[in-house]
Amino acid sequence: MVRNLLVVLATIVTCASAAADPGINLVDWSKPRTEDEARLLPGLLLGKRIFEDLELSEPRGLSCASCHDPATAYRGNNHSAIPAIPAGSRPGIFGNRKSPSILYQAYSPPFAFAERLNDVTGEPEIVPVGGQFWDGRASGLEEQVEGPLLNPREMNNPSKESVVSKVRAGPYADLAREVYGAQIFEDDRAFEKLASAVASYEASPRFKPFSSKFDQWLEGRTLLSDQEWMGFQLFVDRKKGNCLSCHDGGGVDEHEGSAAVASAKGPTDMSQLSRNPRSWLFTDFTYDVLGAPRNRAIPENADPAHFDLGLCARSDLRSLAPADYDLESLCGAFKVPSLRNVAVGGPYLHNGAFTKLRDVVAFYFTRDTDPGRWFSKTANGAVEKFDDLPERYRHNVNVRQVPYDRKAGEEPRATDDEIDALVAFLKTLTDEPFKNSD
Repeated sequence: MVRNLLVVLATIVTCASAAADPGINLVDWSKPRTEDEARLLPGLLLGKRIFEDLELSEPRGLSCASCHDPATAYRGNNHSAIPAIPAGSRPGIFGNRKSPSILYQAYSPPFAFAERLNDVTGEPEIVPVGGQFWDGRASGLEEQVEGPLLNPREMNNPSKESVVSKVRAGPYADLAREVYGAQIFEDDRAFEKLASAVASYEASPRFKPFSSKFDQWLEGRTLLSDQEWMGFQLFVDRKKGNCLSCHDGGGVDEHEGSAAVASAKGPTDMSQLSRNPRSWLFTDFTYDVLGAPRNRAIPENADPAHFDLGLCARSDLRSLAPADYDLESLCGAFKVPSLRNVAVGGPYLHNGAFTKLRDVVAFYFTRDTDPGRWFSKTANGAVEKFDDLPERYRHNVNVRQVPYDRKAGEEPRATDDEIDALVAFLKTLTDEPFKNSD
């Protein structure tokens, strides 16, 4: 977060420097601005223009906003025929995972292995944390911006120079010069500077509004309904939902402390919970092996030998991990997303296996008690539990934490009514600008 704020400040400083440079032909940017852009500083406006530019793909027609549409809570799939995965700029080319939300992503720390307390044993352990994308392969927002521009499955530009040339020939080239100086397009780091403008835009308040009903409740400005309150109690109850084990506050507010620490005494002791919305990011930025069902609509999954192994498939992971770390234990692990705006964030999970929020919540509670409800069957009729992982990695799946610590035929940790209540609570996490998204 600090790094992203420094990027914003650096952008403002370069704006001031550019304004003093007589070699730059400054433009009255109030004229082309929309109402939505009226208060944006030049650096943020540049980031927005790049973010929305349909000319920056090969062939043209795909922008960052195509898969992160502000009209739908910065999510989308570029009108893909396969709802779970986005369509690329070329016909018939698709991504291989659901586009993650970029809301609140500015808070994600750089990817690293860090010490955390194990939720089951209470002992410290070293785990992967942070980064961008489902596998954390981009350390920060700048790298997150750069990746799709060059990815053949997405915007398909052949080089960084190609992207810079398109911006140089575009209608906001003078804005780029105002922000970064008259020689920006001759700069060897022009691509990185343009990406940093988008990163600054993605770190701006519109991507972290903290304006949900839950935020208003935290601040004492509204009340939760009985069902929403019941759902919140389930959410923080470590013997029922135990959602805070992964979807806690992230420890953002150093003065308030993280929501997870505050809730350690259980569901009846609410007095210690932080009332600061920024303490509630609803992710701890770690990785989990959930054992999601296989999504057979994804083209690669037509090959029974194909598996998306997530974090352990990163080619650079050995260089980042402690020397004796068992990398195979991370096969099937994907980053824990924030639950903010989750009600308008479907489809769900890294492979978009679920289209409805209630189904994915029910999966968490009944994955192990009723696996036949979710997983495919073999030729002889046996349920193939965790069918989106090779058999040799299925032991990685989290089966020790509540609510996964159940066996087939046992009662799940939550009833149907409790699942409905938890869904009702999750709907309170939708920010005000996105309440009409679908």
